[in-house]
Amino acid sequence: MSTTSGPAGSAPQPPVGIDELLERIRAGYERIEARKAYEAAQAGDALLVDIRYAALRERDGLIPGAHVVERNELEWRLDPQGSHRLPEATSHALRIVVICNEGYASSLAAQSLHQLGLRRATDLIGGFQAWRGAGLPVE
Repeated sequence: MSTTSGPAGSAPQPPVGIDELLERIRAGYERIEARKAYEAAQAGDALLVDIRYAALRERDGLIPGAHVVERNELEWRLDPQGSHRLPEATSHALRIVVICNEGYASSLAAQSLHQLGLRRATDLIGGFQAWRGAGLPVE
């Protein structure tokens, strides 16, 4: 049986499938629904971050006010200590809502932000498709 290495000094762990990994990750924080994310952003209480790739943004549109950040740049753009951060990424207390297309990749991205100390990072349940399905603004 194949195993994966854990943190230094820990016993190797058996491999885990993506569904189980998502379940474990999502158990560590509270995800947010589209309407609540919209209200939080409107109130200035959350930074919406769209990590969908360009073809999906071109096909389906953009969320007004959301910051478009490619997934492979996310940590560099949102780390308050990073030299390449967004101007809005000023504090580890920042509430960030990561949005992908359907709410899967965004969960992994939110977990990565947690590892940087951005403990209020979350992701949008159902992603952009849920946003659009809720009738929220798209341009």
